[in-house]
Amino acid sequence: MRFAPAVLTAPFLSVVILSLAAAAQAAPAQQTVVLTLKDHRFSPASVEVPAGQRIRVELINRDAASEEFDSTDLGVEQDVTPNGRTSFIVGPLKPGAYSFMGELHADTASGEFRAVTDLAAPISTGR
Repeated sequence: MRFAPAVLTAPFLSVVILSLAAAAQAAPAQQTVVLTLKDHRFSPASVEVPAGQRIRVELINRDAASEEFDSTDLGVEQDVTPNGRTSFIVGPLKPGAYSFMGELHADTASGEFRAVTDLAAPISTGR
């Protein structure tokens, strides 16, 4: 099906642009947290994040073994290859604590996100 060129007029394009702008404003802000896995431990092991926002988690594995980031609280299972990296989105989170672990090395690889409403400083990034 071909559309007539008149469909792509200025009023039509204005509606599309305004719709996209409204959708972008309605989406919660997104922060990035960098977690590093070394010696089967997460660093940082405890991270404060802003409640009500989406969080992009970048996981860097500095170990020679695979790991699986696992969190029942966050509803995430994400594999990371040896000396590899992966990223995923969580949230928006309600205020509270959200535990996570490395399922393949649960005795040492564990941590927690703490979603807070009054986070004045930028979030920890683990860099």
